[in-house]
Amino acid sequence: MVIRPVNQRSEEAVTLLRGTCYASGPDTAAHGTLRIVAGKLQPIDAGVTNLRTSETQIDLDGFLLLPGLINAHDHLQYALHPRLGHPPYRNYVDWGDDIHATLQPLISHHNSVPRDVRLWWGGIRNLLCGVTTVCHHDPFWPPLDAEDYPINVLRDYRWAHSVALSPGIHEAWSGTPGHCAFFIHACEGTDELARKELAELEKLGMLDARTVIVHGLALDRPGIALLQMRQASLIICPSSNQFLYDRLPDMKQLSAIDKIAIGNDSPLTAAGDLLDEVRFAIETASISTEKAYRMITDLAAAILRLPNGEGHIGESACADLIAVRDNGALPHERLLNLSWRDIEFVMVAGKVQLASEDVWRFLPHRIRQGMEPLWIDGSIRWLRAPVRYLMQKAEAVLGVGMVRLGQRVVQLVDSIIPGFPSADCQVMHRFEERQ
Repeated sequence: MVIRPVNQRSEEAVTLLRGTCYASGPDTAAHGTLRIVAGKLQPIDAGVTNLRTSETQIDLDGFLLLPGLINAHDHLQYALHPRLGHPPYRNYVDWGDDIHATLQPLISHHNSVPRDVRLWWGGIRNLLCGVTTVCHHDPFWPPLDAEDYPINVLRDYRWAHSVALSPGIHEAWSGTPGHCAFFIHACEGTDELARKELAELEKLGMLDARTVIVHGLALDRPGIALLQMRQASLIICPSSNQFLYDRLPDMKQLSAIDKIAIGNDSPLTAAGDLLDEVRFAIETASISTEKAYRMITDLAAAILRLPNGEGHIGESACADLIAVRDNGALPHERLLNLSWRDIEFVMVAGKVQLASEDVWRFLPHRIRQGMEPLWIDGSIRWLRAPVRYLMQKAEAVLGVGMVRLGQRVVQLVDSIIPGFPSADCQVMHRFEERQ
């Protein structure tokens, strides 16, 4: 990867991604030049040769560009928590009762990390695996709205936790504008409590095109038909379902639902990050790679009602892009073996948010500013995040060397490799000033 920077004022910033092979769909890839202006993709031109002085040129020869991934379901504040529980359970109420009765000291210990810090780690956990947009199924706390938060978080939506644990769910739903989605955990389990929840939502008049059911493990054929008739959507989290209930979604039946996506839930129950979730779904739930690709790109974008062309690479779409080495496979085929280690470049709204070591060393100083290195299970990623500050805050509670994103150890690079450059700490200083 070769990057040739030119001087530019930020208000005139234009970026050309040249030599690119980019996914134009799950089973098609094209070559051409992508021009990014104000965070948006401009007309794709295979023959651009002139570079204006206000443009930065990035040569991505040897890489395949994919649209930034969309995680349709997460609880960002639990990024540092371990998997919790003594499964199998009948339903989510049983799980919650059990962990709070038997694991409260462990939960309290991890919750002692300041919530703002945990929310940032939630963003980093997603960024590392190529997620550029996430739906956070909890209150929209102020850090998620910060201009320098590393990924996009869905803002325009409504939600309730669940049928059993959210009094007044109809009031929450009835205030949902027509252009917004309403998210609720439902039918999560294997018993009667889980099975009857869809009927309860129907009785309350809460099933329509705005409604997004999360999990839906207990859905039967009549329930699936009702969901489809009401034009509601479904988000599945297969590894969480397997862990908690020893059961997987029945994709033969669920394939009848048009609007369906994959969410990663949180490390409390999931097997890993979103790419781990996708591979798990392909390998154990019989989801085709082409369907899985769409469930984390355009289908997810439609369910979340994203307005800026998220989930595909095309003219006027937002410049949310990830780069992996091009091995000649079709875009959807890459999901069979793709992991966070393969994500070497992430751009969110035209801004570089992540780079591997190979990529980072070619970045111009202008782009490097504000990026800090993080050591993850033997690999290094440069992130546009206050890594040192976040690590210090997390280690102050959890202990040095004890910070985990799921099962992955994360540490400051210079604690592993003495003398490793930490870059400037402008992001860290700005973050501290806000606290």
